[in-house]
Amino acid sequence: MLKISDISYSIEGRPLFEGASATIPDGHKVGLVGPNGAGKTTLFRLIRGELTLDSGDISLPSRARIGGVAQEVPGNEVSLLNTVLAADTERSELMAEAETATDPHRIADIQTRLVDIDAWSAEGRASTILKGLGFDYEAQQRPCSAFSGGWRMRVALAAVLFSAPDLLLLDEPTNYLDLEGALWLEEYLATYPHTVIVISHDRGLLNRAVTEILHLEDRKLTLYQGGYDRFAKTRAEQRAVLAAAAKKQSARREHLQSFVDRFRAKATKAKQAQARLKMIEKMEPISAPEEAAKRVFTFPEPEELSPPIVAMEGVEVGYGDTPILKRLNLRIDQDDRIALLGKNGEGKSTLSKLIAGRLEPMSGKLTKSNKLRIGFFAQHQVDELYVDETPLMHLQRLRPEVHQAKLRAKLAGFGLGADQAETEVGKLSGGQKARLSLLLATLDAPHLLILDEPTNHLDIESREALVEALTAYSGAVVLVSHDMHLLGMVADRLWLVKDGRVSPYEDDLESYRKLLLTNDTPAPTKAKSEDKPKRPGRDAMQALRSEARKSEERVEKLMEMKEKLEVKLADPDLYDPARKDEALQWQKKMAEVEEALVRAEGLWEDAMMKLEEAENPV
Repeated sequence: MLKISDISYSIEGRPLFEGASATIPDGHKVGLVGPNGAGKTTLFRLIRGELTLDSGDISLPSRARIGGVAQEVPGNEVSLLNTVLAADTERSELMAEAETATDPHRIADIQTRLVDIDAWSAEGRASTILKGLGFDYEAQQRPCSAFSGGWRMRVALAAVLFSAPDLLLLDEPTNYLDLEGALWLEEYLATYPHTVIVISHDRGLLNRAVTEILHLEDRKLTLYQGGYDRFAKTRAEQRAVLAAAAKKQSARREHLQSFVDRFRAKATKAKQAQARLKMIEKMEPISAPEEAAKRVFTFPEPEELSPPIVAMEGVEVGYGDTPILKRLNLRIDQDDRIALLGKNGEGKSTLSKLIAGRLEPMSGKLTKSNKLRIGFFAQHQVDELYVDETPLMHLQRLRPEVHQAKLRAKLAGFGLGADQAETEVGKLSGGQKARLSLLLATLDAPHLLILDEPTNHLDIESREALVEALTAYSGAVVLVSHDMHLLGMVADRLWLVKDGRVSPYEDDLESYRKLLLTNDTPAPTKAKSEDKPKRPGRDAMQALRSEARKSEERVEKLMEMKEKLEVKLADPDLYDPARKDEALQWQKKMAEVEEALVRAEGLWEDAMMKLEEAENPV
């Protein structure tokens, strides 16, 4: 159980927590939400003990392990699989010691403990987690240095999930995942065996993966039952009740004050006036809830073009001499709202670059309207902003002829007020940088807006504002996102990018979600008697073979230990009365090894049976 008791904490004199308390039972899944800058990440640091409380207490069971993703894994030559396996430090240390241990007592202890922590299925478990986060079997064998920072963050996430801490703290974990990885993580967290607290602005995750919402507001913590939608409804109801009570109290106060003002000076009414004055003083003030600051996006409206604005006939596109997508026959009209679906690496970004004009077709015919203007937003562009310049300076470089007041108005239209306009980009929050990049992408009033993961770093209110802006926008939208809520609210057409082709996806997003969670194998409506069970995929077979091999190796080690102990116990001198205690110790070790051997043989038999069933489906 995590117990936060009456904590207070300030940064440079600014209080983030004042008498905040919350209790989270073991095994609960909690979403931590609150305004940007309220102190959510700071709370994680306080829980981990990285910061010292001003007052109060945060307590956990004495041996509870806390885990989280602090930074990406190093770009070294260690394979992804071994990097994840190393995250279970106890297993790694025991495995290393098992290679050098010579004392039969210690060897038996090591092997027993390895069984207890399920060490022999570790490779299969680690491989499954990596696969869920987008790494196939070949990628898992490659060194970390072969991957970019964003991918190494996924490896770091895989490592902490594999280590299975008692308290898992995740800060915006879907920011570096694609849709497939985000959906897999939702499912994984929902069944994670220990306590989870996740900071997230992803409504899908907060509705499907958690069972409670911990709300940080006004330096206090409040725990709500249910997912985010239920929390939002409860909060709205509470705000309505509070606003009504505040309004009623204000009217009552005004009425009493009016009586006091009218009759205080009259001798006949003085006592009644004083009584009412005391009533006013005794009133416990009810403050009406402040409305959440309106998050806004204001997209400029383009003129209308004749359809289609983009058309492709037999187009092939790729890099160098290597085609990625072939036989593209696509059309985009100005009123289209298109979501690109497909696993990472299938070509969604390639298609986006082709449409944006950043890649030329290798063959086929690609036509665009003569006056077509395209706006392009990708997450990497946020990192390419000039960190030593202000947002206003960014606009002045692009629009030197426009008056500063108009440029400030444009910034305000994207939620960047006077203070942010004059702040160096390097000092802005991730959400503020994303807003600036969205403004730059839409500055020319594009007829077609291509958005690749636009919601990273945006809070929930900003995401809702983006939905409203895209709904009102009169241009076409091509959208790539892991945010299912955004896709569902904006897109009216779905394109599936798979196996080098792009084709309409005729079902809905919920069906696509279920499809992904069943490893791309749609559930048949009715099984045919002649249908044969399909053999598991390559990754699954590899995991089964690995588990069988490890189980066999463990049985062999325990057999060797048993033989050594039998030799020891066969020594007549061991049973000398003076060595009675020593003999009992060796007999105890033999009993432990025999018990471990029975368990290991059972695990081996189970592993071999699973492998045989997979290799020879009936």
